[in-house]
Amino acid sequence: MGARTDMGRRDGIGPDLRDKTILITGGGTGIGSATAIEAAGAGMRVMVTGRRSAPLERVVSLIRDQGGEATAHVGDVSEEGASRRMLDSMNDAFGGTDAIFANAGYGIEKPVLDADESDVRRLFEINLLSAVDLLRNGGLDMRASGRPGHLLGCSSILGKFTLPRYGLYSATKAALTHVCRSMRVELSGTGISVSSVHPVTTRTEFFEVAAETSGVGHGPALRADGTPRHAPRMFVQPPEKVARAVIRCLRRPRAEVWTTLSGRVANGVFELVPPIYDLVLHSAGKK
Repeated sequence: MGARTDMGRRDGIGPDLRDKTILITGGGTGIGSATAIEAAGAGMRVMVTGRRSAPLERVVSLIRDQGGEATAHVGDVSEEGASRRMLDSMNDAFGGTDAIFANAGYGIEKPVLDADESDVRRLFEINLLSAVDLLRNGGLDMRASGRPGHLLGCSSILGKFTLPRYGLYSATKAALTHVCRSMRVELSGTGISVSSVHPVTTRTEFFEVAAETSGVGHGPALRADGTPRHAPRMFVQPPEKVARAVIRCLRRPRAEVWTTLSGRVANGVFELVPPIYDLVLHSAGKK
């Protein structure tokens, strides 16, 4: 069950998710689409958002074919007023929003000195500012309506520590982690739970996009499954594993969602024994 508040209410929307509504950004592919399908399987009514219509419609069709309820909203999360338009679409389609998964984002793999100003601004606009704007506006709506809710931000294992060439990406995810942590305390007792999600390397188009956006000579060398060759196999997972972890969190809220024990252990070791982290950093920098 969700955490009980001082007023006897439970933060969050679980454990029964049937007929609850969820908005998922970046919902056409990867973690977003997998979470949409998993949420619909749990009985939730789903809206997926993204810039490309075709992937969104494929997800919606799949959910509907399986007897679920879903709709799509096409738009760029970084555009002014985007979060308000998405939430208005949720109101029109479902009468309100019970849960939000701010999942849209992308990565670059570049040394900081090789990234230009446009790289940095665009990365922070998509990964951080748009996510914060959606979580903030969604939280305001939930609080004003008095209905319980759950806000989730898709951070990363690299929101806890960084690696060479991932400094800028890690900065966006670390900032989102701290925003979620702060909001969780600020909204305690309102019935609204807040969580950050920390996937490890996931088999999605993420790294192909990172290779493309990083430019020639920078992007990661990829395996056949689209994951970077430098990522240890024990840190590689399918998007469905992340999706199942998100649904478990919706049923029983927690501050952080970790999808692998190995990732959580690595983070703990790095925090407790900084010299080990330094060794890993220097080793990664030589690859």
